[in-house]
Amino acid sequence: MYETLRHDVDEHGVATLRLHRPEALNAFDLTMARELEQYFLTDARSDDVRAVVVTGEGRAFCAGMDLSAEGNVFGLDESLQPTPEDFRAAYDQAPYQDGLRDTGGKVTLAIHALPKPVIAAINGPAVGIGATMTLAMDIRLASEKARIGFVFGRLGIVPEACSSWFLPRIVGIQQALEWVYSADILTAEQALAGRLVRSVHAPDDVLPAAQELARSFVVDRSPVALGLAKQLLYRNSASAEPLEAHLTDSLAMYWTSIADGKEGVAAFLDKRAPRFTGSAADLPRID
Repeated sequence: MYETLRHDVDEHGVATLRLHRPEALNAFDLTMARELEQYFLTDARSDDVRAVVVTGEGRAFCAGMDLSAEGNVFGLDESLQPTPEDFRAAYDQAPYQDGLRDTGGKVTLAIHALPKPVIAAINGPAVGIGATMTLAMDIRLASEKARIGFVFGRLGIVPEACSSWFLPRIVGIQQALEWVYSADILTAEQALAGRLVRSVHAPDDVLPAAQELARSFVVDRSPVALGLAKQLLYRNSASAEPLEAHLTDSLAMYWTSIADGKEGVAAFLDKRAPRFTGSAADLPRID
């Protein structure tokens, strides 16, 4: 059971995950951070889940960090005096694990590590962490009422949630810098023009469109092939040489060809739907 999330799974394995603090415009707090990380590291990895669509309950996607909390609103331990060397050497240990690591970054790392399609259905305002959490999702669809803002400069803080890695890869460095420098609130059409979102939809259509897109990715598809393809594209788009792609492609092709690939070829020759048995929980190592 989750306090800040609601989720269900349809007959095709498409999970719909709703950020559920509608009275606060689904503002992100430390409970939501913990629950999102837990969801993507555990429940979303069930074989019953083939893809995840993330949206917000009510009229907002996520209005950003809940700034009403007492003390350090980001949940950080202000008594620490970290050096880069100390932090890198022990970032996943106390006191840094809970007292220094960016909570949004832990969420986006968990989303990024899921070997399944993840789609954002941005149904309304998505500001700050509400915007940056979607960058770790594979595809973003927006409602005409969506408003997206990388507003960190207005608060005297910096982009978080690993967005300095994701955002330039999605929209390019020039567009990323302009949006971060200006800290403006973008309309859905501006986000579409900047290639941040795939498409813009009527408010009542954005979630069904995202769910239907997710189904098109997973019905009659191998979970292993999908998971490996996601790894290959993210990993090799950042590789220095195409040889890295060749080496990992070769291993992935080998392992799929002797497993689900045999069923895929047989189904093609028999002119029938494939019956894949592989699990995204058991991907072969390719690097």
